[in-house]
Amino acid sequence: MPRCQQRLDLPLDHFRLLGVSPATDAQTVLRQLQLRLDRAPEQGFTVETLQARADLLRASADLLSDPVRRQSYESDLTALAAAAEPLLPALEVPSSREVAGLLLLLEAGQPLEAFQMACRALQPPQAPALGSSREADLTLVAGEAALAAAADQSHGRHYELAARTLQQGLQLLQRMGQLPQLRERIHAELDALTPFRVLDLLSRDPAASRERQEGLALLEQLVQRRGGLEGDRDAGFAQEDFQTFFRQMRSYLTVQEQLDLFQRWGSEGSSAAAFLGTITLTASGFAQRKPERIAAARQQLANSGREGIEPLLANLDLLLGDVEGATERFSRGASPELRQWAELQSDEPLAQVCAWCRDWLARDVLPGYRDLDADPDLEAYFSDRDVLAWVEREDRRSGRSFPSSAPVSDPVDSGPLATPWPAPGSLLSGSEFSGLTDPFEGFGSGLEASIGAGIGERDPGPIAPGMALAERRSRRAADPGRRPAVTADPEEPVSLGFPWPGSWSGGHPSPRAAALAAAGALALLVGSSAWLMRSQPRQPPAATVSATTRLAPGGPASSTPAPAAPSPQPVVTGVPRPASPAIDGGSGVLPLSAAEPSADQLRQLLESWLQAKATVLSGAAPPERLDRLARQGLLRQLEQQRALDRSRGRVQAIEVQVRSVAIQERSPRRISLLADLAYTDSTRDGTGRVIDRTAPTSLRNVYVFGRDGDTWRLAATRPAR
Repeated sequence: MPRCQQRLDLPLDHFRLLGVSPATDAQTVLRQLQLRLDRAPEQGFTVETLQARADLLRASADLLSDPVRRQSYESDLTALAAAAEPLLPALEVPSSREVAGLLLLLEAGQPLEAFQMACRALQPPQAPALGSSREADLTLVAGEAALAAAADQSHGRHYELAARTLQQGLQLLQRMGQLPQLRERIHAELDALTPFRVLDLLSRDPAASRERQEGLALLEQLVQRRGGLEGDRDAGFAQEDFQTFFRQMRSYLTVQEQLDLFQRWGSEGSSAAAFLGTITLTASGFAQRKPERIAAARQQLANSGREGIEPLLANLDLLLGDVEGATERFSRGASPELRQWAELQSDEPLAQVCAWCRDWLARDVLPGYRDLDADPDLEAYFSDRDVLAWVEREDRRSGRSFPSSAPVSDPVDSGPLATPWPAPGSLLSGSEFSGLTDPFEGFGSGLEASIGAGIGERDPGPIAPGMALAERRSRRAADPGRRPAVTADPEEPVSLGFPWPGSWSGGHPSPRAAALAAAGALALLVGSSAWLMRSQPRQPPAATVSATTRLAPGGPASSTPAPAAPSPQPVVTGVPRPASPAIDGGSGVLPLSAAEPSADQLRQLLESWLQAKATVLSGAAPPERLDRLARQGLLRQLEQQRALDRSRGRVQAIEVQVRSVAIQERSPRRISLLADLAYTDSTRDGTGRVIDRTAPTSLRNVYVFGRDGDTWRLAATRPAR
């Protein structure tokens, strides 16, 4: 029989095998022996292996407690260390005690060597007999050694090596068909190692394309295992830990890599990914001077159907040169705290928006990309030739929608004061990230607060190995100067996590940037050398010139002239105020409570909403029980829209007819309805003079209805594609 089968050379000396130092005296050696004998492994080794382990420990203790033999042994160790080519000491172990020797090697803190030697012992020709106790003990040593070796490699931040060791151990145990519980432990360790492997692979040089692609694939697996960015199916990876990991991981990805990921996840229904996609599009558009990407981001964010995004849309409006829309939207949507902060930056409304936009870019948009290094310099952005050309081209375009290259929104039910729902595959904005079952119910302050709007807040350091992920979370000190959160709804607070600016070079925008974005009066204020973007003030955007609708359910719109009456509110001459429609269920349809409503029932619900909205926008009292038609988000926005018109002394009239409807999608809690509309509107001031008009046009919109309890209500709308 070959010698390799008779004896095993363990890379140990007697001191390390017993677990004592070379300076230990004989009495301490004997006490250590007794401790080792009393603390036998509990993993389930056979009696034969445990007895062989005890024999090897006693043999080492006997040698080290005998002064003569110990002196001779120490001389041999000294000679090995002083040799021309230093040699490592080794102990020869009989093959009958091979498993015990590997077990002691594992206990001595050399798990990788123990794993490799156990693997070799399980391979032909040394492989033990199938089903023998030696085979079972060798397999157990290999599995335990693989776990211990992977832990050591993880502590050294060699995460891929650790994963390969675990995979080899798992394959060995699967081949042997033994120890299912140990295999589960290895599986769990592999899963826990995944985020560290992702960071390890993605942080490598961009030239290492194979490793980076493997890291992206692992990231996909990790997100799928969680059930998406908002998921919580991975019990071993808490949401807060995932946020810490995600913030750190993003800094290793390029803009395009992030955009590809977020768009794909967004198309699969992830609201968090969709929101991140709009941020990434904005970062790319600003840094590369591609305003069309910012326009796409604005359209996607506006179509998200979520609340609390008005301050963000104001920033995008500003970057697209829509100054009136930006200042108006910021004034309308900013929280009192944010507005107070903006007033500290400047007394000028446009300068306030510029300060807010610049801070948003610096903290929440531009950081977090491997290949992006840009400053939030609005002057440089608006001085760029491509940006100027794009803004001028968009100014020359006709139509209400801005930008006009985007799908035309329905003036009745779209724009910043409505809640459109995105088409399948489009990017969505935030959602509630824990326990969300209905996609129309608002989004909370969970994951998105950390990985969405709080993009610029980097983790202070890498997640360290060797401890629970929960113990590795970044600990941010509370900053009393943080910008207040942007809250969308008192009932459903939305903390987008925007920080206050740490310092400012000045509250006013640079002359060129402000002049590009401003009308003539503001341009004169900030400097006569500024370039004027427009020669005449721009008309308010369509989003703020909404309509007054008069609609008979199931029939065409109509209006009957009537004399104006004195009123403290603006009155439209020649346009009567419709009577408030009754929403009391008298028709037998409303409130709509059928479990599976028909297209005709949904059409009547839609027409009732359009009629009720027209009533409010015309200046009449709101109908009773309007909440039976639409959700609170739409109702609040309708109220804001009317308040804005009232403050400007105007009312609006709409003529709209629902020509046809068709159900596109249906589920127990959500129905998508495609509607063809005939539409026209006009806006009048307090004297009845028409100040704006939309020519008759045909529209195709998708209306989404959600079921709240037993009642169906309108939840969102978007232009059909």
